Amino acid sequence: MTATAPTDRRLLILDDDPTGSQCVAGIDVAFDLDPAIPVGVLAEPGSACFVLTNTRALDEAEAVALNRRVVAGVLDGGVPAAGLHVVSRSDSTLRGHVIAEPVAIADELAERGIDVDAFVLCPAMLEAGRFTEGDVHYARVDGTAVEVAETDFARDATFGYTSSDLREFLEERSGGAVRASEVLSLSLEDIREGGTARVRTLLAGARERTWVVVNATEYEDLEVVAGAMAALEAEGRTFVTRCAPSFVRPLVGQQGARVVDPASITIPAGRLDHGLVVVGSHVGLTTTQLRAVQRRGTLAELEIHVPSVLDERREQHLAEVAARAEETLASSDCVVYTSRDLVRTDDPAESLAIARSVSDAVVEVVRRVRAARPAWVVAKGGITSHEVAENGLGIRRARVEGQFWPGQVSLFSAQEAPDEVMGAPYVVFPGNVGGEEALADVVDVLAAATDPTPRSSR
Repeated sequence: MTATAPTDRRLLILDDDPTGSQCVAGIDVAFDLDPAIPVGVLAEPGSACFVLTNTRALDEAEAVALNRRVVAGVLDGGVPAAGLHVVSRSDSTLRGHVIAEPVAIADELAERGIDVDAFVLCPAMLEAGRFTEGDVHYARVDGTAVEVAETDFARDATFGYTSSDLREFLEERSGGAVRASEVLSLSLEDIREGGTARVRTLLAGARERTWVVVNATEYEDLEVVAGAMAALEAEGRTFVTRCAPSFVRPLVGQQGARVVDPASITIPAGRLDHGLVVVGSHVGLTTTQLRAVQRRGTLAELEIHVPSVLDERREQHLAEVAARAEETLASSDCVVYTSRDLVRTDDPAESLAIARSVSDAVVEVVRRVRAARPAWVVAKGGITSHEVAENGLGIRRARVEGQFWPGQVSLFSAQEAPDEVMGAPYVVFPGNVGGEEALADVVDVLAAATDPTPRSSR
């Protein structure tokens, strides 16, 4: 992975779920909201730090308050506002607080005397088939490029929308506060024929929080835009970026993917010879991937029985699952998963409470098992991966070591964590990512890093 356009700016990336670092490596991620973590990481010019905010799971007012609190904490901690580029990292299918979060960041910077010239919207996630052309955002579904408003993502109960044209999308999501006709577009023609000079000229005209749409179908497009932004920032201009994972890579000056393999994964001394997989997500693909793991028969299986979690048997059941997991890890890799029948009611609040209780149960099992020092941990599910890292393993700060596939499924190493967790490989595996065999393939790579003997020979 090589640098593109080195810059002295500091990049603070506020990530609204744990998957935003899938396209970079060697970057630190704060699972804890303590501002001292990003303050320490951003001590030197040219540095970058992700802070996991999970704001996609919050309402707008809470998300706004959290964004402002994190930015304020970083600035109050001594990171200079001049030269700080804040990225509001979010979903490549346009879900999340698209307008409110960048505005909250700009408002906090304004209180420190820094006026934001433009909001740069770049939702491309090229590895997942999400790209923008002619200002229209697309997502590949079953191999076919579909306008994103025609996908299931646009029917999200919280963040739904009807416009695939990003200029019209911004007007729709802002309730008309942002006019489509006033949104600046960086077309593929501007980027490819005009290059950095043309894009720089267009961006130079953006003032007073102009929204800018970035068209991109390949990384070279993103690199041109990132280079133009860096040049203008060096002259004192200020941007807030709202983007999916792909654009973060050129913003931090990296190229290419760092794909991990058994030889590149380090298992710290003093750990068991076996690892733990934790499955909390209930999306259909996760269940399919779990079945593939079960078919291979390479992991011992333990189930968290959800009905038992929701009644008076909870404490006894979780203690039993944790004890069995700890015992199993002494001789075998192990998967702990929630029972696959989704328990819910017609009351949304009650269903949310049930989901929270089940998530807490998964975290409690991991918290009890971590003292056994498993060789590695895989958490399957976006929310599950964040909760397991922060509250189950006690990780405050981790480093992205790379991914198992370009742009998908990150491997972390714990940098600030309890002694029994420090340095251990930790895998963030989103619920709706990968093919049928992906989870089993990740487990095989980790097992090979722990024991190079092929599984078929054991």
